[in-house]
Amino acid sequence: MSSPLTGYRVLDLTNVLAGPFCCHQLAHLGAEVIKVERPQGGDLARQLGADPTLNQELMGVSFLAQNAGKRSVTLDLKRPADRETFLELVATADVVVENFRPGVMRRLGLGFETLREANPELVYCAISGFGQDGPLANYPAYDQIIQGMAGVMSITGAPENAPYRVGYPLADTVGGLTAAMAINAALAERPRKAHFVDISMLESVLATMGWAVS
Repeated sequence: MSSPLTGYRVLDLTNVLAGPFCCHQLAHLGAEVIKVERPQGGDLARQLGADPTLNQELMGVSFLAQNAGKRSVTLDLKRPADRETFLELVATADVVVENFRPGVMRRLGLGFETLREANPELVYCAISGFGQDGPLANYPAYDQIIQGMAGVMSITGAPENAPYRVGYPLADTVGGLTAAMAINAALAERPRKAHFVDISMLESVLATMGWAVS
């Protein structure tokens, strides 16, 4: 039996967890996922995990857990020739996922408007801590910051020791799942057109807090 996303191609420009976890879910659903990494070192998660030997080989267990089943290519998107190669890939793809800081892809000459010209049906998903605009957009964010700002830490732990962070990267995981769901919704539209999917990890986690807040 074919999987729901068989025949779809995803370009995964993401690093560490939220983005790679999103694209890992798309791979589980049958999509062909091509991991696009910079030539010098690639995804930081390649150096993370419990096995030091694998970390030194840039195949850390933390990387393998989120990237199994993906294909791989290295491109330096600051080089004109590699940008051209990337645009050729975009023309063949259905989805691009990135989790750079807002504005990075535009400064590289590869923003949504440019990629939409190469592929009028492209689903472009940008994952960030606080979304692409607004007063917090340019702030750096990682999982523990989002847990704190969303209020998760304030309701975790006993009264005498709160706030506690959740013991696994909840914000990255919820952000990745939210992105995967939104991408699938965009792909399901008929007739399909280009979409810019803006995923805020903070908003994604806040959306799960309704029960606790109420």
